[in-house]
Amino acid sequence: MPYLQKTFSRRRLLASTASIAAGISLGTETTFGADPIRIGFGMSLTGPLAPGGKQCLLAMEVWRDETNAKGGLNGRPVQLIYYDDQSNPANVPGLYAKLLDIDNVDLVVSPFATNQIAPAMPIVMDRKRVYMALFGTGVNDGLKYDRYFQILPNGPESKRSLSTGYFDVAMRMDPRPQTVAIVGSDAEFSKSVLAGARANIEQAGLKIVYDDSYPPTTPDFTQIVRTIQAANPDIVFVASYPADSAGIVRSINELDYRPKMFGGAMIGLSFAAVKGQFGPALNGIVTNDNYVPEPTMKFPGVEDFLQHYQERAPKAGVDALGYFLAPFAYAALQILGEAVTATGSLDQGKLAAHLHDARFKTIVGDVKFGPLGEWEKTRILTIQYQHISGKDLDQFKQPGKQVILYPPELKSGDLIAPFAKAHEIAR
Repeated sequence: MPYLQKTFSRRRLLASTASIAAGISLGTETTFGADPIRIGFGMSLTGPLAPGGKQCLLAMEVWRDETNAKGGLNGRPVQLIYYDDQSNPANVPGLYAKLLDIDNVDLVVSPFATNQIAPAMPIVMDRKRVYMALFGTGVNDGLKYDRYFQILPNGPESKRSLSTGYFDVAMRMDPRPQTVAIVGSDAEFSKSVLAGARANIEQAGLKIVYDDSYPPTTPDFTQIVRTIQAANPDIVFVASYPADSAGIVRSINELDYRPKMFGGAMIGLSFAAVKGQFGPALNGIVTNDNYVPEPTMKFPGVEDFLQHYQERAPKAGVDALGYFLAPFAYAALQILGEAVTATGSLDQGKLAAHLHDARFKTIVGDVKFGPLGEWEKTRILTIQYQHISGKDLDQFKQPGKQVILYPPELKSGDLIAPFAKAHEIAR
């Protein structure tokens, strides 16, 4: 059967068995004589996680197109097979069972985000597959699955790493803070991050004066912010997903709430749509990030990738900047592709052994995985938004707007404190 006919037949099969099928494509005009290597995954293409999911998908498509233009992997083209998980963790197990048992994909990559990664783990583990995960926190800490590998640079203490830099920076303020409030969604990601934050808080000797969670569907954060304000903490640490992060930023600015330091692990603030929405309202917030265009982050190949991504972003209708997720989603497939090439195989055991043993050069720097599949060493960035004026997105392509405060080897500027001062400077 000709290849195009095979593809058409597979499309009909997917349409009949899953109404949330998203796509199957080689994405290239290059002619190959071999069957494709099929990489399967679920991805949030609708729902609240869609801004991140779409950013990851475009980055993976850029990698696929570049790889196929160079001759594919071991002479075979790369094909992406993916489904929309609709930002609903309950959809994930079924999608991965289908990818592995019906589509018979050769390799699997996770969806975007902790809450979506975890539900696929039992399926992947049962099938003994290598699982390249996109941006998970603490997913493998208890399971200890030896074929799990995670591209977010959390390091060996994954739960603590997303707050380590925040509290390191906070405890260098003069005077040092004494009290802290912590808050997050009642969901997997926030629970993991806040568990790590409590350990870092104990080590720092801070007193917790507020510690609570909110339902993931919370529409308005005014009362939560008022309650935190009444507790009068010196600093506030938030663990939130995109919709929550935007709602919390809106509330602290409406209430003009200005503790000495505010921020945390606020996923979503790095997305272009949020930057464009809030602009100078972000000034002073300290949060974690993965990549920002500071001089200390110029790894080989990353600027070329971002240029290609940003050229394609408008037509694809995705995040215009792509800093937070896209380079790492691309690097995840760089690593997976290098393992396939190095081993000359799709044998899951051989791939896992190589992924554990090798050190990989990627557009996000050198990557070496530790025993649990996390980075051998943490490299989560702690950044502060500074000197933002207006809502023009081009300013976020410039250095000095998302200043790296931690880790020391990548530091590009100093904290502006207290929180209110960053707003005064920007006026």
